[in-house]
Order: sequence, then C-alpha cells, then structure tokens
Amino acid sequence: MSHETTLLLLHGVGGGDPDDAWKAVLSESLAGLGYPRLDAVHVVAPTYARLLNGVEEQEAVPGLTVGSPSGESARRNRRDFERRMGAMEIRLGRHHQGESFPGGDLVVDLAVKSPPFVQAHNYLHDQRIRAQVLRHVLGKVPDRGRLVLVGHSLGSVIAADLLRRLPVAVDVVGMVTIGSPLANANFDVDKLRNVLKDPPTNLGWWVNFWNGPDPVVANRGVSSVFPWMIDIRIRTGSVVDGHHAVQYLADTSVATAIGYALFGSTSTELAAIERGVEIPMDYAETVALMALRYAHLTGSKLEKDQQDRYAGALRRVQAATFERVRERNVRQDRPLPTSIARLRFDLSDVDAVAPEPDRITSISTEDAIVPLVTLLAANVIDPFEIAVPRNVRREALEDLTLEMGLGRQIARDAFAAVDDAHKVLTGGGINWVRWVALGLGAAALVLTGGLAIAAVPAGVAGAAAITSALAAFGPGGMLGGLLTAGTLVSVSTGGIAIGLASPTTSAETVEAVVSARLTAAILRKRRGLDQDPVIWAGLVETEIEVRRQYEQLDEFSDESSATLKDLKRKIEIIERAIEYLRANGLEPGVPAIGSDDA
Repeated sequence: MSHETTLLLLHGVGGGDPDDAWKAVLSESLAGLGYPRLDAVHVVAPTYARLLNGVEEQEAVPGLTVGSPSGESARRNRRDFERRMGAMEIRLGRHHQGESFPGGDLVVDLAVKSPPFVQAHNYLHDQRIRAQVLRHVLGKVPDRGRLVLVGHSLGSVIAADLLRRLPVAVDVVGMVTIGSPLANANFDVDKLRNVLKDPPTNLGWWVNFWNGPDPVVANRGVSSVFPWMIDIRIRTGSVVDGHHAVQYLADTSVATAIGYALFGSTSTELAAIERGVEIPMDYAETVALMALRYAHLTGSKLEKDQQDRYAGALRRVQAATFERVRERNVRQDRPLPTSIARLRFDLSDVDAVAPEPDRITSISTEDAIVPLVTLLAANVIDPFEIAVPRNVRREALEDLTLEMGLGRQIARDAFAAVDDAHKVLTGGGINWVRWVALGLGAAALVLTGGLAIAAVPAGVAGAAAITSALAAFGPGGMLGGLLTAGTLVSVSTGGIAIGLASPTTSAETVEAVVSARLTAAILRKRRGLDQDPVIWAGLVETEIEVRRQYEQLDEFSDESSATLKDLKRKIEIIERAIEYLRANGLEPGVPAIGSDDA
C-alpha cells in the first residue's frame, strides 16, 4: 500500500517509449525550474501497445468508482475546482482555447482511420481492447495515495477515461494532457463528454497543453468540450515533430505544471492570513464589489485623458455606492462586511483616492452568470457616460474573472454570447454603446410602477435574493441599474411581461431585455451548465402578453398603425429567441453536455 505521490504517464499510439527518453527530458526540465529530478519519484509508465493491437482478454470495461455529486455538493465541488483552476492559470499563463483551422477535424478524422493510427481506432471502437488497456493500467496504479496523471495523445483519452475508474482512495493531485485529440468528436469514447460533464471529485485540476504545429490537436485545446478545465498553448517544434511527447515535456510551462503537482510551489513566500471575523456579503454587496472592481480594472487600462476622467467619475460612483449600501445596512441592522467597509473614503477631500476594491474569490460559475451578463448590460459608472473600447472592456472582464478564480475563458465566452445573441435577433453585429444604453432604457421603462419587484415564483434559484435587493435599493444609480439588469435577466413575472408588452415600451427596449436573457442562456451553454428555466418562462410569458396586446389593438386600429408595427417587431424578436433556444436544445430540462464548440 503506497501513500507517496506517483507519476503516471500514459503514452499514445506506437510502442511507447522503452528507453524512457521522456523521463530524461522531463527531469532536465524540472531541474531547470529548481524542482528535484524524477530520480526520487515513484514513476509508473505502463506500455500497452500490444494490447491496442488485438484482443487478449474477454473482460468488461472497469466500472465507475467515483460518483457524481448533486445539489449543493456538486456546486461546492465545482466552485472549489474553479478556484484551483484559476490559481493554475495565474501560475502558468493565459488560457488559450484556440480555434480549429478549416479542415482540421477532417484531417484528424481521416488519420484515425489510417493504418498508423489503427491502435487509436481499436481503443475507440473495440470495447474488449479498451477494457484490457484500462485494466492493465489500473493494475499498475497504487490502490491509495496521491497521483499525478500525464497523458500524451491517445494517452490523454485513456487518462480521461480512467479518471472516474481509479481506486476510491487515490487522489489525482493534477492531470496534465499534451497533444490531446479530445476536442475531436471521434474521441468521445463511450460518451466521455457526458461522463465528465463536471469535474470529478477525485481530481485536483486539469491543464491541457497544445502546440500550434501539432496536427493531432487541430489548432485547439480541449476546453471546448470540457469547459471546466483550461488550455495552455505552447510553441515548440515543427509539424514533423510538434506532436512528440519529448517536445512537450521539454517546455517550461508543461514542466511547471508537473513539477507543481509533484512537489508544490518553489516559492518561499508565505500567504498572508486575514485575521478577524468576516461577515459574508449578500447579493447586493457582492454585485457592488464586483462592479467597482471591474470599473477599477477598466480604468487602469485607459489612455491618459480618458483614464483621468474615468477615475474622477469612478471616485464619485464608489462613494455613492458605499453610502447606499451603508444606509441600507443601517436600516436592516446589518453590519458592513470588511470588503465593503474598505471602500469608504472622504469624498470632500480632493486629494483622497478611492480605495481599490478587494478581489472576489468566493463565487462559482453558476452564481457568476447573471452578474457577468449584467456587467455587460449596465453602465458601471452611471450616471457618468464614458465610451470604453471593446478590447478594454474585454481585457478588464478577463482580469476580473481570473481574479475570481473562474479563469479568463468565461469572460471571453460572455462577450461571444453577447455577439451571438445579437446575431440571432438582428442578423448583424453589436454596437456595444447602443446595447448598454438600451439596457438602461429597459430598466427605466420596465420598472415603472415597480413591476420587476413583483412576487417571485417559488423555487426560482437566486431570483428572490435579486428582487429583494432591488426592492431595498430601487432602480437608481449604478447599483440600482445592476440589480435591475439582474432582475430582467433572471426573474420571470407577469409584471415584467406586461411591461414589455405595453405600447409605451419600444421594440428596442424589448430587444435589449430579450438579448440579455438570450446572452445568459448562450453563456450557460458555453460553460456546460444546465439551462435556467426562468429564461424560457420569461420569453414565453412575454410572447403571450405581446400577442394579447396585438390582438386587442389589431381589431380596430389602422393597418399602418405605428403601434401595431412595433408590436409585430416585438413578436419577431421574441420568436427568434425562442426558436434559437429550441433549435439548440436550450429548453428547460435539457441537460448540458459540453460547451458551444463541442
């Protein structure tokens, strides 16, 4: 019985590496980084080329030993995993999913069917061969202890297939895949993408490295099908040798990931310990801190004149936001959380600098969807208006989500989801300044009369917290605008539907609200999350109310009526959104299997 850390390397097609050239290369790479060599590490590198060539056993594929958590356990597991992934991205560099080049998948498809790759074809299509390979590898793995899993090419597929079949007492500290073809649909062996819909509970983190010249990866990583892990692009070798394992293992980033998994950090720095009792932030406080942090990150990236104006505006917005939260908390006899208390400064002192907001590190992908969409739909320095270039907004949001432990890709996915939603509704690109303005217009019009603060249907996750916060702060100011946008994205009530159907609410306003909801649905799909039924319900309710309004006016109005034309436009917008959700399997109850690129 072993309790030490074991390095398990799984090779690709061919005869493996009988001379252990990979081990010598990796040892040198580790030593160059200040890590110990592999001499003292328990290394397991089984060869199974013979087993890939034909059937020698008649046993079944080993069963799953690691279950899938549900409910709060699943959310906690994913949240903890995302924190670890965020830390790995900070350590290794920017996540880069890549984009498959034209014909790339076709090349891989043809390669799998060619004689040199017959072993891969056998593993993917012959359950008996797959079973004997998995059983052979499992026979070499200790029955307990820490495991670092490294898979190259087909070995990365075997590694992913193995994860939930390992002994229950084995803790996979980290998994590194190199030259992986997992993004190609051919390698979805036995519905592997569904089996690994969420990170397994026995997995610490998973980083995939891909090389541009490597023909097997087809110019992309594997987070397109497993959105909870990260891809790191490296640049080494040529098309001829770009797929070789030794080329990957000689890379500094790859060695850093493996070294960290085996030995931990080489840094001697000690983490600062926060003392005192912290008060958890509620939804409004979290959104306020997130928005102010995003605004500070945005301002730091602007050019001199614009940066100065933005800083001046943000200074006032931060002071006003702090005061609104403080007054609300006094009314509710609620103490200020430390992160909110730190926002305070004396606005009357012209030399006082607004304190930089703390980083947020305690939010999951699931909980971040609505706030991220609202950050894109609202003006975080309201009532001031300063046009910020799209690339600056995107870079700031990437920095924010990286700080939050969610990684950069979710920010990129959020921007892509906005673009996709607008293409669905308008057939064209997006004018970001116009979209933000429409979002604010929607807030002002829909909330007239307190429509969005109507009762929330029971069982709607998060909706009660959002509407309660909106009721406490009202729709005005930066924070009110964000809470309003969050309500429009995540709450379904008859009041909102009636407000949108009203002839006094323009089709452009309806487009803004529908676009925000569709953006949230697309973002959830890209991140491999199940759909929020509220989005579908809200669109259906709004369509019913708009059609009812149209039928009432159509009976007596002129055919040329501007109001009727506007109502027709509203119906078209909503129909396009509903049709897109239906066509892409985003209706309630349809489980998410992977990202939008799967």
